Amino acid sequence: MDNHPSLADRNSKEQTILVEVDVTGGLTRIEALTLVNVATEAALLDKVSGCLANGRGFALATLNLDHMVKLTRDPAFRAAYRAQTHVVADGNPVVWLSRLAGRRSVTLVPGSELIAPLSALAAEKGVSVAFLGSTEPALRAAARRLEADHPGLKVAACLSPAFGFDPTGPEADAMLDQIAASGARVCFLALGAPKQEILAARGRDRHPGIGFVSIGAGLDFIAGLQTRAPLWVRKIAMEWLWRLLTNPRRLARRYLDCALILPGLTGAALAERARSGTESQ
Repeated sequence: MDNHPSLADRNSKEQTILVEVDVTGGLTRIEALTLVNVATEAALLDKVSGCLANGRGFALATLNLDHMVKLTRDPAFRAAYRAQTHVVADGNPVVWLSRLAGRRSVTLVPGSELIAPLSALAAEKGVSVAFLGSTEPALRAAARRLEADHPGLKVAACLSPAFGFDPTGPEADAMLDQIAASGARVCFLALGAPKQEILAARGRDRHPGIGFVSIGAGLDFIAGLQTRAPLWVRKIAMEWLWRLLTNPRRLARRYLDCALILPGLTGAALAERARSGTESQ
């Protein structure tokens, strides 16, 4: 039986978010500011190492501002996030909001940058990994690259679902069963939000000994099929602008929605900081 606590099992005000929406889907109230319950990459790797050593599965999500927008609109996405055991801050706005609320230990942990250290950890522990999502050529290329970079790593399965994949349907269950049959202990999900987080929650329930990691386009980056912003752009927190300029048609509306939700989140962060300060006096 999986005894690893989910976010819903925890009472800490820093570890649970319940987002209420009105009938139009607009944000009306944030009962707690943040979903992030693992502040740093080092802390995350330590927790995952413990899971692998003890035969426990996990579900890892990487929270960004677009996810926060989706959380106000999609009940299934909210339910999936409540089932995640580990959540890190994948986006500078999430880091800034967390610190504004008084959580100074929260640091940036991009999901695409977790694949290499988690693969290295899997190789060290002697456990195999699996890929689910993207395209078959991308998965195979990423597998070759990671196995070359991390001696001892075994990619046990590469599964690419068809267009229109339903993370709650029978095809999803069949793929989860294939992952389990492969012997993989860690499965990287490259489906994009909200599908990957929903599938991670479903997978953790169906196969509690497997760790599910939602990494978006991370495997495409490793395969060389997509390009991240240059390092200097990332260091000045302008990767979002670089992405917008390179793909305006797809991202313009998304970033507008993110901008519109920021004032309310900023106000909530300031209120949480003031409340925490009052309680600590």
